[in-house]
Amino acid sequence: QVQLVESGGGLVQAGGSLRLSCAASGRFLSGYAMGWFRQAPGKEREFVAVLPWSNTYYADSVKGRFTISRDNAKNMVYLQMNNLKSEDTAVYYCAAGAAKYSGASGAYARMSSYDYWGQGTQVTVSS
Repeated sequence: QVQLVESGGGLVQAGGSLRLSCAASGRFLSGYAMGWFRQAPGKEREFVAVLPWSNTYYADSVKGRFTISRDNAKNMVYLQMNNLKSEDTAVYYCAAGAAKYSGASGAYARMSSYDYWGQGTQVTVSS
């Protein structure tokens, strides 16, 4: 069992930056693909970024602005978000998946590829 707790959300002006953190307990994260998803009001949860093992993959909407990273020694995953836009406003969720897929296959963009989820952290970007 893996417990995930996100932090770092808040209110920021458009063009600003935030760094989200995801702390894991229960098991070491090194054996899991780690992803970030988000859900805006009235919308479905959508893929943001994933770091399966060494390569990173991003949704087109955040490519070039967001960076996912992990520190396996600390059991932490991060999402650095720069040049934030109002459309980035959402609850952001950290997720861990044990299954191994090709990162380029797009499998990690599916919620069903993940076994554990955090409770989410709110990010609000004011224009």
